[in-house]
Amino acid sequence: MDTQPLTHDTFVLERTYPRPLERVFGAFAEAAQKRRWFAASDHHDLESFEQDFRVGGFERIRYRFRPGTPFEGVVLESEGLHLDIVANRRIVIASSMAMGGRRFSASLVSVELVSDPAGTRLTCTHQGAYFEGSDGPARRAEGWEKLFARLSAELSSS
Repeated sequence: MDTQPLTHDTFVLERTYPRPLERVFGAFAEAAQKRRWFAASDHHDLESFEQDFRVGGFERIRYRFRPGTPFEGVVLESEGLHLDIVANRRIVIASSMAMGGRRFSASLVSVELVSDPAGTRLTCTHQGAYFEGSDGPARRAEGWEKLFARLSAELSSS
């Protein structure tokens, strides 16, 4: 029996993007944009991406890991509920992740946007509960670092 205790962790990531608030907020709010930088990847096949971007709305993502990855053929699912959205200012979402049908984490993610002389300053606060067999806080922070690099590329492409 796996007796790993429940692990809690909070990390904060900050980025400044040379784009206006409306453009950065739009990369979260507009499903086609978010799908590109947040859901698509060379490491998995995206089976579904649904987003209802409003308070009380959802976000559902389903991936299948590709050959050559550590979890080849395994399905990863993420489900979230938008708890608060203030246009061009903040997004708060509660979510859970499951792999192979087994839930392994729950998170509260807050994204704050502030106008900055260099463009838009983004602050992401991730509060996570990691269950037995999860990726853990360090891997999750690494994943968000990669996502924000992809967001930078998305913002630079238009």
